[in-house]
Amino acid sequence: MQHKTMQMTSKKQINRIRVVLAEKDRTNKWLSEKVHKNRTTISRWCTNDMQPSLETLIEIAEVLDVDVRELLVPTKNLDN
Repeated sequence: MQHKTMQMTSKKQINRIRVVLAEKDRTNKWLSEKVHKNRTTISRWCTNDMQPSLETLIEIAEVLDVDVRELLVPTKNLDN
């Protein structure tokens, strides 16, 4: 049980879908309707339990009117 908890707390944050939805004042339900996906799927993307395909990520960026890069957590610090 303890091992499972450790895995959950060290989950890698890959996407920023939840953050961008909040910035745009949109809900998981709204996004699920726009991209024709189940609300559970959207929830799993928002918690980084699952990741959308690249094609779906592009579609999400389009419906949220953001650059697709805004939906991803940077892997390098570009300030250097």
